[in-house]
Amino acid sequence: MTRDSRDILTDPPPPAAGARVAYGSGPLQFGDLRVPAGAGPFPLAVVLHGGYWQSTYNLIHTGHMCIALAEEGIATWNLEYRRVGDPGGEWPAAGEDVGLALSQLEQLPFEHDGRTVLVGHSAGGQLALWAAKRTGLPVVALAPVSDVRDAAERRGPESAPARFMAPEHYADGSPVELLPLGVPQIVIHGTVDDSVPLDMSERYVEAAGGEAELVVLDGTRHFELIDPQASEFSFTLDAIRRFL
Repeated sequence: MTRDSRDILTDPPPPAAGARVAYGSGPLQFGDLRVPAGAGPFPLAVVLHGGYWQSTYNLIHTGHMCIALAEEGIATWNLEYRRVGDPGGEWPAAGEDVGLALSQLEQLPFEHDGRTVLVGHSAGGQLALWAAKRTGLPVVALAPVSDVRDAAERRGPESAPARFMAPEHYADGSPVELLPLGVPQIVIHGTVDDSVPLDMSERYVEAAGGEAELVVLDGTRHFELIDPQASEFSFTLDAIRRFL
């Protein structure tokens, strides 16, 4: 039976990370650190999960990807952050959390070789692109919500994007409105993604000019990009390696 990568949301949780590292005092201000076996130092991927910024979804489902990256010699810090449904979870809370976490990379308890890449999927892609402008770190954006204004208009005023970010924040929170970011970006998107439309990434990369590259995967949906059991995951891994 062919696997449906949407099952990544309901798969049994992966084995616990080596360390859960708090970056703030709030209950959701933490990240799961996974470090490869063997002697370091190691490069680091900071992973930002998706879920349309809703508290229903958390960092558990991206833990499987993080384990796969650790097996390839890449340490990961899989971040949790405040989301819609959590107290004060509307924008800019998620951005404040991610920014706080990224200010503490040098304090992570592992031997870091200094190389870091941001990796964000879906709503996490919005956060990764937003954070890239502030940190100067390269970013791999997997089917990212790069245009929050467009997402809210398409889905309506009661939709998750509209509840996450009010229109007055598009200019400081929606990645397409922050261009240029000033960092290299790889955007990966499937042609049959029914969660975030491919044309959003096409328009974003065109607007980004030479600082962004679009990788289009024919016949690929939304979750294969973070599912280590899917063949398409190899494109995610290759993109991350290019920046490390």
